[in-house]
Amino acid sequence: MIRGNRMYKYEKLRSTTAIDALFRGGATAYAYPIRATFRAVTAGNYQPVARFMITVPKRKLRHAVDRVAVRRRIREAYRLNRGPLYAALAETGVSVEVAFIYLADKVKGYASIEPRMREVLRQIAMALPAEAEKINAITDADK
Repeated sequence: MIRGNRMYKYEKLRSTTAIDALFRGGATAYAYPIRATFRAVTAGNYQPVARFMITVPKRKLRHAVDRVAVRRRIREAYRLNRGPLYAALAETGVSVEVAFIYLADKVKGYASIEPRMREVLRQIAMALPAEAEKINAITDADK
């Protein structure tokens, strides 16, 4: 479980195979200007964790400075509002992989990003029990 608001390295989604599987078969939560693609995975013998990545398309924001600023705002909004998501993870016993994708053509302020992040995280937390049932059904069929 998380201690405080610190971000840990194991929360980064880095594996290319996991990222490919996420975009191939993940569900979607949406609150403009953020779209989240997420996929529940088995936690195994470990504590459930949320691994995430943030994507800000170069086609939308041409300047690297703008992309980095938006990425930082999204990361900060996630860091401060991830508590309910981790509560849902502990309840269901699965881990989740999430990709946050920025959709706006202009740089938005933190005040407009933060409530949308809360909404996206709420949608993911609401969908987790159904995703956990799918995971459990697949693992039960394999046994």
